[in-house]
Amino acid sequence: MMDADTMVLPRLGPGEMRVEDPWGEDRAVGSRAGGQRPPTDTSRWRLAAWLLPALLTGALGAVGATIPGLRLAELATWRAATSPWPHGLPGGDVTLVPYHLLMRAWAAAFGTSDLALRVPSLLAMAAAAALVGGLAARMFAPGTGVLAGVIFALLPSVTRYAQEAQPYALALFAAVLATWFLPPALDRPSLRRLAPYAAAVALLGLCHAVALLLLVGHGWAVLAFRRGVTGRWLAAALLGALPAAALLWSGVRAGGQIAPAARPDLAALAATPEELFGVAALGAALLGLALFSLPLRRAAAVCTAWAVLPPLGLLLLAQGTPVWSPSSLLFTLPAWATLAAAALSRVRARWWVVAVAALALIGAPAQSALRAPDGHGQASREVAEIVGARRLPDDGVVYGDADARSLVARYLPADRRPMDLFAAAPPHGCAGCLWGVRRLWVIRPGERADPVPPVGGATERLLRTGYQVAQVWHPTGFTLALLVDDRTAR
Repeated sequence: MMDADTMVLPRLGPGEMRVEDPWGEDRAVGSRAGGQRPPTDTSRWRLAAWLLPALLTGALGAVGATIPGLRLAELATWRAATSPWPHGLPGGDVTLVPYHLLMRAWAAAFGTSDLALRVPSLLAMAAAAALVGGLAARMFAPGTGVLAGVIFALLPSVTRYAQEAQPYALALFAAVLATWFLPPALDRPSLRRLAPYAAAVALLGLCHAVALLLLVGHGWAVLAFRRGVTGRWLAAALLGALPAAALLWSGVRAGGQIAPAARPDLAALAATPEELFGVAALGAALLGLALFSLPLRRAAAVCTAWAVLPPLGLLLLAQGTPVWSPSSLLFTLPAWATLAAAALSRVRARWWVVAVAALALIGAPAQSALRAPDGHGQASREVAEIVGARRLPDDGVVYGDADARSLVARYLPADRRPMDLFAAAPPHGCAGCLWGVRRLWVIRPGERADPVPPVGGATERLLRTGYQVAQVWHPTGFTLALLVDDRTAR
């Protein structure tokens, strides 16, 4: 019996050991490295990955941007931009101070029309779309970048927040910018590469402190792929988060607070996909496509951590304090769009058009609804029109929210406004302010079965016993009532 021939296996170095990629992407990369020339139009695809998403996002955001009235949160921005310093700055939510300071400077230069107040968000969202396309092109391929940017631009929630004078669009841009600077900072963690990353993180925290949860996803990517540079990344991340931390500390110490949102019950969690993506079906479609972008390579793993870990972190935080808000997670949308594009890029190019058309068709009703007068969830102009058309010279008004006062100031001229009865005194101790007022308007945010605001004390008792509800309107997002005191007529 003869011995079998002995086969000597060559020893593999550390760099030659890798996980087999079942999608064949690594083989494609190897073939290009071995001398196969890339397509001659690669540069055009790379340019398209930047320009097409930016132009599409800008166009969708600009069309109909002035039709919806300013929401109450946007009216707070207008008040902060126009009121004398420092009274216009928010007295409650300290995280909005940097944004409101920015808007004061913007309003001084460009005015305070509805469009002017919304242009910074539109520009930030268009720039974010360009970065999404460029980032996906760098992580995967130029065609994937075009797909990612276009998918991102078509999301109704991207259009909505491009049309709102709130800091969410700027925070989203800063999140994409920080992720753009992350790979170079990890590959060669020098001061020259870590400094831009730290600056982007600082911008992110100043735009929206909750968006710093992005660092949870970045931290996971560092531990998974570049554990040796963890210390230097952590130093840069902490340095970038320091301005936001200092702002929170000083603001809370001075009596401010982080504006409460909600605690995540089952109903709130079930509503999150629709609020985050604009259409629940779009959220389901992107989630399904993301499942095919399994994190077998670093690029997909980074995007998966970006998309998944911040919502889990916010959910954990919300167990202790009511901070849950789907709009706070807007900065994860680029990751979802990139994962969906990475999955679609594995099929033939002709199917890209079919998939993008299907996503656009799903989002079309929501895109159309955004451009209605109440398309952003609050029909503020309609409230002002109702009051202005029916107001009599001696009418008074009671507000259920401080920002509702800004609604009347914004959309009704001074000679058409009811008398603000509680402008100079707290409502609960100002029952005498109602003396001689026969007709009283009540403006409250939200759909209320009881239009009378819970101001407490003798004032609320007088509102409930001395007045009768003559008529109630329910413009989207508001409860508007006219109360009449019949005793003054006798």
